[in-house]
Amino acid sequence: MSVQSAAADVDVDLRQLFASLARNWLRIVFVTLLVTGLAFAFAWLATPYYKATAKLEIGSRESEYTRPPGTNDDDKPILDEQGVATQVQIISSPDILKQVATKLNLDKLPEFDETLKMSSLGRVLVLVGLKSDPFDIPPDERVLNAMHDKLNVYAVEKTRAIAIEFASKDPKLAAAVANGIAEAYIASKSDAKLESNAAATNFLAPEIADLQNRVRDAEAKVAAFRAQSDLLMGGNNSVLPTQQLSELSSELSRVRASRAAAEASAESVRRALQNGDSLDSVPEVLSSELIQRLRERQVELRANIADLSTTLLDNHPRIRALKSQLADLDGQIRNEAQKIIRGLSAQAQTAKAREDQLIADVNTLKAASARAGEQQVQLDALQRDANVQRQQLESYMASYNAVASRKDRRYSPVAASLIAQAQVPSQPYFPKIGPITGAAAAASLLLMAIGTLLGELFSGRAMRPAAGARFTDIEQVAMPAARTEPVVAEIDDDHSPFAPYETSMASERGPERQPPIAQNETFEADTVAAEQPMPEPEPKPGPSRLGEIDVDRAAEKLISSGAARAIFVSPEGDEAAASAVLVTREVSDAGLRVLLLDLTASGAASRPMLDSSLFPGITNLLASEAQFSDVIHPDLYSDAHVIPVGTADPVRAMRAADRLPIIMQSLTTAYDLVVVECGPADAQGIGRLVGDGTEVFLSMLEADDQVTQAAVKLIENGYPNLTLVTPVGHEPGDPLPRRRSAA
Repeated sequence: MSVQSAAADVDVDLRQLFASLARNWLRIVFVTLLVTGLAFAFAWLATPYYKATAKLEIGSRESEYTRPPGTNDDDKPILDEQGVATQVQIISSPDILKQVATKLNLDKLPEFDETLKMSSLGRVLVLVGLKSDPFDIPPDERVLNAMHDKLNVYAVEKTRAIAIEFASKDPKLAAAVANGIAEAYIASKSDAKLESNAAATNFLAPEIADLQNRVRDAEAKVAAFRAQSDLLMGGNNSVLPTQQLSELSSELSRVRASRAAAEASAESVRRALQNGDSLDSVPEVLSSELIQRLRERQVELRANIADLSTTLLDNHPRIRALKSQLADLDGQIRNEAQKIIRGLSAQAQTAKAREDQLIADVNTLKAASARAGEQQVQLDALQRDANVQRQQLESYMASYNAVASRKDRRYSPVAASLIAQAQVPSQPYFPKIGPITGAAAAASLLLMAIGTLLGELFSGRAMRPAAGARFTDIEQVAMPAARTEPVVAEIDDDHSPFAPYETSMASERGPERQPPIAQNETFEADTVAAEQPMPEPEPKPGPSRLGEIDVDRAAEKLISSGAARAIFVSPEGDEAAASAVLVTREVSDAGLRVLLLDLTASGAASRPMLDSSLFPGITNLLASEAQFSDVIHPDLYSDAHVIPVGTADPVRAMRAADRLPIIMQSLTTAYDLVVVECGPADAQGIGRLVGDGTEVFLSMLEADDQVTQAAVKLIENGYPNLTLVTPVGHEPGDPLPRRRSAA
């Protein structure tokens, strides 16, 4: 069992602790009654104070019939939380408080000016310097300070309402002051609006007169410039040259189209005549009435010739006469076509002349339109300036009329109203005799009970030895030996090979200071060897007298003691490491969260739990090649977890051996028990692994000299509570079904 502090070897005796309340009930009741009586007397004799509350609503109060035209309630900003807080500060401002104090003559009341009726005690305190002299403060400031102390103005949560609370010895005065502050605030807001209206009229009147003159001058400039520049307005709100230019451009386009059409028609007729083509396809020829009649006569002659050809020969006079007439008709048609060509050419020349005239007129109007455009820009600027000034004048005149009417009628709607007038309170808010007395009684009773319990606890009378605790002689701490812990080994007295070593240590301490025999509650018949002075210590304990426990009792010892760490040392090598594996599984089967950390060189402890030595483990963690989640694996045959040796370079891993205490602390926090198999390690080797709640075990297969020497060295180097455990003869229960590792 590990050596623990004295504080951990005692428990609080709750029965003894709370029994102290019954033993000291008279004192508790007396003090409680005394404090309760004093509180009742204070509440009974204290001057009562009354509190009155008035409430204001902050919001628009404007009527739709008195509102200026063109405005509505949506145009006015709604006060937010900051706006309401600003009104709270305005209500509690010195100006409003001075008005109320002057109206109610508060400076003549001793409640607001202590210089009017100062007590003898107060004068003494002023003389000795424990209190400031009220005469050094101006009278108005004294009244304001007293009002501030009794006034509480706050915004009602989630509303735009403001509450005004005022406390006073006189209930009527409390209500009067609260209502007076509310009325003074509303009046100040009204006066501020009237002053604002007056300032607005004083500002708008000269501005309107000046704007009227400027509007008149601007409009005169527009008229003079229009007359000077001869800018006549046509249709579509454009100047006359621009409109004429537009019309001439349209006419020019039409004339050009007509000329092009006449030229194209003349060219088509001329080409038909030159090429000897038929003129029937030319529209201008077909539209001529003379040519149409000639064509009809030509058709008639051809029909006659065809009729006569059936009975007469080609040289017959009649046929020859008809053919002569037909030739004359062709010549007449060509002559008429020539006339059409000459007509179309004349029409094209006329259109060309008209086009030239229109082009000249357009060029003239372009220059005139450019000059008119420049002048129009200047005119627009003058008109724009006149319009802006006219709009400003109209706006000013509308505002002036609205403000002037309000000023003349002294109408000033205030964005605040009194929604709850302060009533004269009938009951004082201070002192409340019942609550004050009850609170004093409860507080005094609780404090006396706590004080009594703490006194009993600190005196040590409420302490008792902890169950299973083992105490040693306090004077052993001052031993001149190399180690300061008492040498206590859980080895049977009759068969222990360490008895001579213990006897020699006892002889050094002296016969008069023998450690008491402590009963170990976990194991049967395991006692601490009674140390007796021996004349000559034996040179070495023999292996035949070595006592050990089996795996089951070692697991029971760890569970009952609540150990957090179990360090196993196996001086006989890998075969003895089976003790750590078996103890780990036994503790896991008992329902505890347990992990085995294999620090052997060959992985003798983790290999039978994982059936492999290729898993990442503690060396990978020390070498920063893996994390905790990568190196912790489940045992294939139990619910325990295991961290194997790992696959990293051992030399590189041992460079970070200083991290082992941190790793052990983390594992101890996560698991109920951490079992460490160290192999054939010495006391210095396991020093980094030992912490609070650590049990050290020595694994053995047979009691030979090697095991005895290892045990003696561990005891001599600071591990007196060494426990020997052997796996020989252990019969494990039914193993869990084989499981695959998460890796």
